[in-house]
Amino acid sequence: MKSLFAPWRFAYVTSVDTQDRSQCIFCQAYASAVDRATLTLWRRQRSFALLNRYPYTTGHCMVAPIKHCSDLESLEQATLTEMLLGTQALIRVLRMLYDPHGFNVGFNLGEAAGAGIEEHLHLHIVPRWRGDTSQMTVIGGVRVIPEDLETTMDRFLAEQARQEGTR
Repeated sequence: MKSLFAPWRFAYVTSVDTQDRSQCIFCQAYASAVDRATLTLWRRQRSFALLNRYPYTTGHCMVAPIKHCSDLESLEQATLTEMLLGTQALIRVLRMLYDPHGFNVGFNLGEAAGAGIEEHLHLHIVPRWRGDTSQMTVIGGVRVIPEDLETTMDRFLAEQARQEGTR
């Protein structure tokens, strides 16, 4: 049997029983004063962005409205616009940091569509590289994430600051 080193999982497996599951994780993240703990990348007037704690690939992030809702049609145009402009900014950061070959960007609306957290609408941004579905994924059913979340967070924040400084 082969082992994969995933040190960020230790914090999760040792705290899973103490996590407050009575509140939405997106609402908790937005309400938190500690962005690093919630992996929150930025906050805007109507939306915010955070890294996915259980990423499909390195750099997998999400944009969510501040408003707790599960229905895309209930969002105001200003919120949708802000979310998409934020998505555009995150893609710019991801291009600079990781030079992916493409992106999957979208909403999973409802459980049947794959929404893991269907009560709070959120948009996924997943960088993709040719060949990123390797034998580990296909045969072993295991994803290999080559960078820990703290490093990804540090890189994101530094690149965001650099890009904002050049505007």
